Amino acid sequence: MDWHQLWEIVSAPDNVPIVALIFLVPFYAWYGLRQAVANDRLIGQLEADPQLAKTHHRKVLPWKPGWTKEVHVWPFLLRIEFLAAILVTVILIVWSITLNAPLEELANPNLTMNPAKAPWYFLGLQEMLVYFDPWMAGVVMPTLIIFGLMVIPYIDSNPLGSGYYTWKQRRFAIGTFCFGFLVLWLTMIVIGTFLRGPGWMLFWPGQTWDPSRVVFEVNRDLPDIFHITSVPGKIVFGALAVGAYMAIAGFGIHKLITLTEFNRKIHQRMNLLQYVTMQVFLIVMLTLPIKILLRLVFRIKYIWVTPWFNI
Repeated sequence: MDWHQLWEIVSAPDNVPIVALIFLVPFYAWYGLRQAVANDRLIGQLEADPQLAKTHHRKVLPWKPGWTKEVHVWPFLLRIEFLAAILVTVILIVWSITLNAPLEELANPNLTMNPAKAPWYFLGLQEMLVYFDPWMAGVVMPTLIIFGLMVIPYIDSNPLGSGYYTWKQRRFAIGTFCFGFLVLWLTMIVIGTFLRGPGWMLFWPGQTWDPSRVVFEVNRDLPDIFHITSVPGKIVFGALAVGAYMAIAGFGIHKLITLTEFNRKIHQRMNLLQYVTMQVFLIVMLTLPIKILLRLVFRIKYIWVTPWFNI
């Protein structure tokens, strides 16, 4: 898209949340990690001198003589929450006055939008349709995401880091979340919003969104590269390729988990069901960047081709 089109997209009312997301998510991620580093520094001091834990030095916040309780709801917390509520209310009022609601005319099947994009919170799923079968991107993967979030409390055997920010005690959990949410999910939303133009083709910043643009890119399945044409051959070859990937990815994740002494202790606390469940969800999560790389760089569409499903 050219820069004029880029400004039109950025300033569109329905894209305002995405523009805000680009700035707010990194800021609050930095703010949380900043607090985590401060807590880790304090934890190191208390481990070196346990007697400090019996004094006011056990808190990151500076000590004030008038503080006699651990949780200061009134007036400190309530005052901050009241000011935050006023600020959010003012922002919403200004937003609703200055920007029109992104409403359009009634749907006309004879005149569809190009590109037809889902709401911003579904753009990640729409971008996944480029790399997976529709039932995989629209049903299986979202279901796995929901179940993956649900099982986190049951597979997380680390007793530390509950109720306070920390990085050293939660490296693996925080790193996994940042990779899955910040790197993968938000990146797909940004790509679907700003880089996908007519025909859902990829337009880099500075390129004009030309509806008549035609790109001849031949996509191949992985068995086709090895000249496997029979259906049974493709099924067997794809199953072996997917099995090899799961074995290699599982071994790499295991090495990553047991890289430090702290992670090894956490790993020893997990039972077999917890460990297998965690491995399965992490291996599935890694399939997304691998499929993106295979599709965009090597023009490989599917790895496992069957009459019933394609992966």
